Amino acid sequence: MTSRRTIRLCGTCVITLGLAAVLAGCTPAPAAPATGATDTDATTTAAFEHIHGLGADPSTGATYAGTHQGVWQIPTDLLPDTYLTGAPDAALTGPTPSDGPAFDAMGFTVAAPGLLLASGHPGSGQSTLKAPNVGLISSEDAASTWTNVSLAGETDFHDLDAVALESGALRVYGYDAAAGTVSISDDDGASWSSGAAASLRDLAADPADPDQVFATTENGLVRSDDAGRTFGPVSDAPMLYLIDVQDTTAGGGVVGISPEGVVWYQATRSGIWTRGGQTEGTPEALAFVGGSEPWLLAADGRGVVASDDFGLTWTVLVAAEA
Repeated sequence: MTSRRTIRLCGTCVITLGLAAVLAGCTPAPAAPATGATDTDATTTAAFEHIHGLGADPSTGATYAGTHQGVWQIPTDLLPDTYLTGAPDAALTGPTPSDGPAFDAMGFTVAAPGLLLASGHPGSGQSTLKAPNVGLISSEDAASTWTNVSLAGETDFHDLDAVALESGALRVYGYDAAAGTVSISDDDGASWSSGAAASLRDLAADPADPDQVFATTENGLVRSDDAGRTFGPVSDAPMLYLIDVQDTTAGGGVVGISPEGVVWYQATRSGIWTRGGQTEGTPEALAFVGGSEPWLLAADGRGVVASDDFGLTWTVLVAAEA
């Protein structure tokens, strides 16, 4: 993931498969699949550089990107009220940086309603977060402030996910890329145990079964049924680069994007794989966020995009400049 792009706000822009390969933005258009788009009127510029993770708070609809330049809130005013909690915040018309300390959010997830978890490296010139790696940090005020949870100065998780346990605690999965191991916490990230050693690109836990976690590798999709201690291949799965697990209201199956940008999904848990639409180029991040339709967020060659039909059509929320 070496690409670096400047991200800027796009006006109303819905993309269908078969459009031009690069979209720097667009002029206002009807909220329906468009046959073309150009950029002459972008209103905000924001130097994201690289997007590491995406997520949305189901309690508020607030949508976030964990980036090389910290955590930003993403405008969703172009989306219909089928997205999460209903009509998005119309006042947020451009990507907005959080008020918190600057850091490279290598790992980022919306862990629970109102709770963000992150990991990475502190930004230069700030002392709030411990160098060289921030460990696991949390925010309960939309990324305005961050609190150290554990491993301050020690660990840089390149991927994070969290699921609720029957006890009410959160199980947090983290991928320590430096050590090449999966780490597991059953107490909201306060203490950790070591899981499998593996070279992973992305991981996602099953919200309906906290012991089940999926991961992408160069050899294909793998699954653990013992909370990340061991993994085995998912033999019928397509080659995937990024993954997430849908909630039970959407069937509970896995959704993923291949290295070539093809969206694949299961309509039900352990169901057959169905080919959806396509992203532009190799994607950087993926999140299933749901709502009354199966909304996906992705970061690809166009910027931050959203789809409610598994990639057959996309709405550009924040557009990328080459």
